[in-house]
Amino acid sequence: MPRSLPRRMNATWRWCSPAPAISDIETMKINLAIPCCLVWLASPLYAATNAFEVAATTFDRGNVKIFAPGGQWADSVPMVAFGGSSPIIAEFDIEFPVSAEYTISFEYSAGAARPVELSVGGKDLGQACRAVTGGWKTSQAKWERACALALEKGKHTVRLEREGAFPHLVALRFESSVPLPEGWKPVRKEAAAAAKPAAPAAPQTKPWLPVVNTTALRLAVTDLTTTFGARYPRGQEFLARLEALEKAQAGAKAEAVASLQAEFQALQREALLANPLLDFKRLLFVKRHQKSPQLGLPANWQSNSSLPLSGYDDTLSLLSLDRLEAEETVLFKPDGGRFIGDVDLHFDGDKLLFSMPGTNRHWQVFELADLHRRLESPTTLTLRQLTGEQPDVHSYDACYLPDDRIIFSSTACFAGVPCVYGSSHVANLYLMDSEGKNIRQLCFDQEHDWCPTVLNNGRILYTRWEYTDTPHSNTRLLFHMNPDGTGQMELLGSNSYWPNSFFYARPIPGHPTKIISVISGHHGDRRMGELVLFDPAKGRFEAEGAVQRIPGHGKKVEMVFRDQLTAGLWPKFLHPWPLSEKYFLVSCQPEKAAPWGLYLVDVFDNMLPLKQLPEYALFEPIPFRAVPRPPVIPDKVNLKTTNTMVFIQDIYSGDGLKGLPRGTVKQLRVFTYHFAYQGMGGLLGVLGLEGPWDIRRVLGTVPVHEDGSAKFLVPANTPISVQPLDEEGKALQLMRSWMTGMPGETLQCAGCHERQNTAPPRYSSMALSRPPDALVPWHGPVRGFSYPREVQPVIDRYCVGCHDGQPDPAGRHKPDLRGAIPLKDWKSVTPGQGGAHGGKFSVGYAELQRYVRRPGIESDYHLLEPMEFHADSTDLVQMLKRGHHQVKLDAEAWDRLITWIDLNCPYHGTWSEELDRPGRQAERRRELLQLYGGIDQAPEIPPVEFAGPVQFIRPPAPPPAPPLPECPGWPFDAAEAQRRQAAAGAVVRKTVDLGDGLGLELALIPAGEFRMGSLDGESDERPVARVRLANSFWMATREVDNRLFAKFDPAHDSRVEDKNTYQFGVHGYPANRPEQPVVRVTWHQAMAFCQWLSARTGQRFTLPTEAQWEYACRAGSAGPFHYGDLNADFSLHANLADAKLREFASDPYTVDVPLKNPTKYDDWIPKDSRFNDGALITVAPGRYLPNPWGLFDMHGNAAEWTRTSYAPQPGNPDADRETARPGDRMVVRGGSWRDVPRRATASFRLCYHPYQKVYNVGFRVVCETPPGTAGLSSR
Repeated sequence: MPRSLPRRMNATWRWCSPAPAISDIETMKINLAIPCCLVWLASPLYAATNAFEVAATTFDRGNVKIFAPGGQWADSVPMVAFGGSSPIIAEFDIEFPVSAEYTISFEYSAGAARPVELSVGGKDLGQACRAVTGGWKTSQAKWERACALALEKGKHTVRLEREGAFPHLVALRFESSVPLPEGWKPVRKEAAAAAKPAAPAAPQTKPWLPVVNTTALRLAVTDLTTTFGARYPRGQEFLARLEALEKAQAGAKAEAVASLQAEFQALQREALLANPLLDFKRLLFVKRHQKSPQLGLPANWQSNSSLPLSGYDDTLSLLSLDRLEAEETVLFKPDGGRFIGDVDLHFDGDKLLFSMPGTNRHWQVFELADLHRRLESPTTLTLRQLTGEQPDVHSYDACYLPDDRIIFSSTACFAGVPCVYGSSHVANLYLMDSEGKNIRQLCFDQEHDWCPTVLNNGRILYTRWEYTDTPHSNTRLLFHMNPDGTGQMELLGSNSYWPNSFFYARPIPGHPTKIISVISGHHGDRRMGELVLFDPAKGRFEAEGAVQRIPGHGKKVEMVFRDQLTAGLWPKFLHPWPLSEKYFLVSCQPEKAAPWGLYLVDVFDNMLPLKQLPEYALFEPIPFRAVPRPPVIPDKVNLKTTNTMVFIQDIYSGDGLKGLPRGTVKQLRVFTYHFAYQGMGGLLGVLGLEGPWDIRRVLGTVPVHEDGSAKFLVPANTPISVQPLDEEGKALQLMRSWMTGMPGETLQCAGCHERQNTAPPRYSSMALSRPPDALVPWHGPVRGFSYPREVQPVIDRYCVGCHDGQPDPAGRHKPDLRGAIPLKDWKSVTPGQGGAHGGKFSVGYAELQRYVRRPGIESDYHLLEPMEFHADSTDLVQMLKRGHHQVKLDAEAWDRLITWIDLNCPYHGTWSEELDRPGRQAERRRELLQLYGGIDQAPEIPPVEFAGPVQFIRPPAPPPAPPLPECPGWPFDAAEAQRRQAAAGAVVRKTVDLGDGLGLELALIPAGEFRMGSLDGESDERPVARVRLANSFWMATREVDNRLFAKFDPAHDSRVEDKNTYQFGVHGYPANRPEQPVVRVTWHQAMAFCQWLSARTGQRFTLPTEAQWEYACRAGSAGPFHYGDLNADFSLHANLADAKLREFASDPYTVDVPLKNPTKYDDWIPKDSRFNDGALITVAPGRYLPNPWGLFDMHGNAAEWTRTSYAPQPGNPDADRETARPGDRMVVRGGSWRDVPRRATASFRLCYHPYQKVYNVGFRVVCETPPGTAGLSSR
């Protein structure tokens, strides 16, 4: 940034003043639910008394490296950055001279997003340095305001930490809310060349002793007595002692309370340790020093391969339950400061698996055998490394199967986590025999598969992280499958914002469905979090299946929308081991000052510490004993075939297509993915301007039979998504996940997003009795969908001849749709965007995608409404369908364009052509996929060349417009409109009383004639027709709102409108508040409301005809709006697409904080930025000025259904109907909050299927009861 004063190169501190921010974002008070807020600051170089700066080179502890000025990166001033080891840490001991609220800012440069975890005084404050500054050189550094928090006078440690890479940090700035002492200067050393290495965590040495919850203890003792009878013989004795202690406590003096508490603790320990479920002598656990890197816990987007390979002080130990205070027995201690963890004890109890770095600096799975002999003879040790067949692959996190084979995680898929641009390496699940041979890949997922374990029925439980156009902060689901990889399906959490993450889930012994799991967030706590008992039989969606939090006896489990779900909450848990559905062994940190210890906890809220050690964390408690083997499920795979058969019994069954009439679905589009390589990823602005995360590859289409059934073959070992298509090939629903079948497997679905807890249909189907259909290829061989290859030729043929980068004859801007001109000005200020990897698009793509509303990189994670993102609801398709300037696309052109829309508007079809170079990875992925998955794919070699020059088809000139029909007395002004209204009846306002304080206000619309349509509008607004409305009618002055509609249908949800960009624990902008107009209602629902209203009032209510609607909207005006032309300031009259929509470019870490100075690539929704009506999406009807007949929001807010079926020309009375006929599309009028003025005129027309719910379409009613009829009360 330009600087008004030169910076001294050896300066370690500077006075500075409050700098003017370049954005509107307000400084945030810290809320641990919301990470720090991003603000760019101007260079602070003015004399002041309330702020100071510290050079980053003066860090007190850490492993960052100092870069002196004059180098490649530190071209202007010194900086610190990655020093060769990870995690990267920099700590600053800052002396704060006064108690105040301090705003903390950082000056750094970053060519790609490298957010760091920030803490002050041990308090986690979320992320800082989250954006891209434009480059890596310090001359490109910018200031970012991170957060504000209250600090007491004195020394506090500011800590920055990050895995893998670090922003180029120049300086820290602290601005006090009060003046600093006169003459005070921060004292810093000149540089940190001799800075001590930072400890990964401060040692925790304070043992935790519980304050006994006597109610919880009584409940547990009573339960044990009832459950076990003679096996718990001292139950009554314990209860009597407890009662006696409570009586003694009630009358005790203060000095005696401490002594009594010790007696309570002794009783609790004695009573709970007598639990018959503790029927084993020893407890296996991992002992790890608290100074070990990150406690050996990966971040929630990582696996073991992201952890340091050394620096640990770990032992695998045994604890004797009858001598808990005695020193533990060391079973195994690795050399070289290596990690040991992910312990899985064999069913026989005499051998175990664990993860540990191997000698080749890659993680491996090891087996330790002959455990009991090891206890008898310390010299006896059978240790062997099971994995390592591939020298460049990490393997870890293994578990035994009932048949002694082993499932484990491996990075052999050579995939990278997209949201961190591949810096974390994805691990999928693989199968091997007991000797580490005959490896086969089971999961072929975009993201990590974590924590495999065996369920009671022999299936495998594991966590699968997935995000295909869904929020990546909330999508770590529980899955289960057979040991051979067949039957992969969700167990808990699909389409659910809560919990964000499941970790270390285990089945409850002897129970068919219950599981215990640690739940956590995305950012913040590493793997640790709350302990929750679930029962999927009670429900799989959000908190439906949550039985209880522990502790939390008797309290309903409520879901929470939050990124850092468990930040700041204690107790925290890791590694639960259920003894029953009520009692659990677990690793626990009950409060921040306590060490991680081994605990016995229960559903009654008892938390009994079994073992705590100063300066050590105790993890992974496992009873050291043999257990019964679950049943062995025979393999079902057929490795001689490469196909999977998919059978869908009834596509209309389930909620995915709820409300769509049978026969709507004609075929299925089947596609797969080409996931990112390590060191790569589809961040915002990389594969497309607003997503998707991954490359899509269309496999083909298959038919759907008349009864909704389908049966077809797909490639095995391939992630598969399907989209049900209508007769025009448009997706009716989006599958934002995937299914993977093993060779020879049949994947069977009852329907579209049917719930597993519902019974499948009990009838046969047409597809079942027929051979499976083969995929019909999509315009050639399978390939990554590439906008330049697939779509640009269509644009060249039909559009570029006019949209050629030149203004129109009147000098007005036209969208430039040329594909040969690359973007040169791409820039984004959205945190987490792709930086230097982003913006590699053509100008034509960047322009055309603006006219497509789509899921974007992340959309509402709840199941979408059918047709939520249907292509017909996009500006682009609506424009082309009505014949934009006489353009007529052929069938293939339509198919290519629609497929692009349905696939979320990607640009790139490979990773290597323009984005990045996977190098040897591409070969290795192909080799190992063939070796372990039996698939030979080369997705980086596109089989289709770019099309050559395409001949532009110039559309014919439009036919001359016929003359306007005569219409005497039309148009007329506002005064005449009100005169005619008054002449039509003695009363011009009526209110229908609907009870509970709800009323429906109606305005009298006089009979009359008008010219319907417009010569200046779209082709379907012509020819202008003379239309006569013979009778007056009453029209609702406002759109029906959610509150009123709930009287008719309490279950309806108008839902939310998705944010652009990422959605960290955010559910979108609400459209479902009571005062907002109801939207996402079908035409059928609107008509049903009218019938309900008619029955309730005794008057005839219905939807307006298209002619009634336009006549009432115009109120005598012949122009596009009653208040003016297309250039009129509408901000007092209508809620339209305007400058306010700029706020869709918002900070993804917040609910609704707009970005500061967003670029046109952050703020891309079409709008009229000249005006600002103050509304982001819909608002309460009546906020803006009415038209002369007293009608509000006839333009904008929500578009409105009419009871007229669509015809290419307006004014056809034969199209008015009370019941939609098959094939009808019903007319929608008025435009909405997302429409620019030309799409919201009095004559602008849209149409939708009567069964379609549209995000911005609601309705208002008319009453055709003659004026003066009883039943309508005057106001």
